[in-house]
Amino acid sequence: MPLTSEPLRKLGFLTIGLFDEADPRRGHESTLEIIELGERLGFDSAWVRHRHLQYGISSPVAVLAAASQRTSRIDLGTAVIPLGWENPLRLAEDLATVDILSGGRLNPGVSVGPPMNYDKVKTALYPDTADAEDFGYERVRRLLDFVRGEPATDFSGTTGFEVFSDRVQPHSPGLGRRMWYGGASLQSARWAGEHGMNFLTSSVVKAEESEDFAEIQLSTIRTFRAHHPDGDRARVSQGLVVIPTDSASAEQRAKYEEYALKRMPRTATPQGPARMMFAPDLVGPSAEIAERLYSHAAFREVDEVAFALPFTFDHDDYVQILTDIATELGPALGWQPAA
Repeated sequence: MPLTSEPLRKLGFLTIGLFDEADPRRGHESTLEIIELGERLGFDSAWVRHRHLQYGISSPVAVLAAASQRTSRIDLGTAVIPLGWENPLRLAEDLATVDILSGGRLNPGVSVGPPMNYDKVKTALYPDTADAEDFGYERVRRLLDFVRGEPATDFSGTTGFEVFSDRVQPHSPGLGRRMWYGGASLQSARWAGEHGMNFLTSSVVKAEESEDFAEIQLSTIRTFRAHHPDGDRARVSQGLVVIPTDSASAEQRAKYEEYALKRMPRTATPQGPARMMFAPDLVGPSAEIAERLYSHAAFREVDEVAFALPFTFDHDDYVQILTDIATELGPALGWQPAA
């Protein structure tokens, strides 16, 4: 197996939190149980996706508020909240509240752009301002300012018995340093670096300079760090779909391999007008996955990851995958579980 000079420092995982419409509580409980398991296994972080008007987590901040009361150590993140669905001022209040409740463990990841299927949802989401909404980086900048304690109004003081603040309350002083941008393009990487954010790079990138996924991702990471005040020390987390099979049953291995095979065609060439490139899912024994990761140019550039769990598997599958990641794959990458 190739050696890496930098052992993996932080190991996390990402889950979508699917549920059955007839029994949504069971799905949400499953997500919380998986996060609790992650803490017991020594993972450094657990991240949740969003799914609006679908059968997945629609309110990641609320789910992480619950997770904060069932865990004590593991970092809790969102990967990512699409800000097109959010009011930055209200979101800043929610994020700060959960960060306080978690003891400073929240790592909010966000992205920009119009909401998915915007033409179909805009009259419900923004009935009076749909054509005037700005879904660009300014929305992130506003959120960062509010989270970091910049004034939200020019008024503060007492009116009658009511006391008012000119900034978002509660204010959580460390939260501003734990804000992440989920980006797939060089422009996003540059903007996130210039604004002092951390950077989430996933299994999807934009083919701007190449059609080789690892080369594209490496360029994105280096662009981010080149524009960040912390330079090479700026935090980047890579999130590929990783499915170790060390303790999987024969049935599970067959299911995992079929899942990856069905998704493989999209990895061959850029997809759609935006020319998005997808990384292949990594399925197999941990030793083989570690070799493939060590040969991945972008993986060699990072020391923290949040491996993505597949979308459609069962609870027992996630337990097996997480256990193998923590006990087999993580150590093969030089990682040590948290105490």
